[in-house]
Amino acid sequence: MQCESRSAKYSLGQVVRHRHRPFRGVIFDVDPQFANTQEWYDSIPEDSRPAKDQPFYHLYAETEATYYVAYVSEQNLVPDSSGEPLDHPDVVEHFGDFEDGRYPLQGQLN
Repeated sequence: MQCESRSAKYSLGQVVRHRHRPFRGVIFDVDPQFANTQEWYDSIPEDSRPAKDQPFYHLYAETEATYYVAYVSEQNLVPDSSGEPLDHPDVVEHFGDFEDGRYPLQGQLN
């Protein structure tokens, strides 16, 4: 029996912030439900492991100290209201210029 997955709350190019950790990022891909390795999932402390049956987002993430790619459950994200662009170097390769709190996909540029 297959479980129903919810539709994603956030969209590609949207800037989001982690609910509990000090980073924010731009969404570049969405999995309708968990699609990473069991080893990755097991590395999350049991008391804070998210449910697998929710959207998971791939982010170009950044802190004040570093840039990286993050994989985050929907329950752990909130919209970023800073209005500030990201400095992550991969953003410019995949997205257009930051405008109105989001980045347009390169394919959407005319």
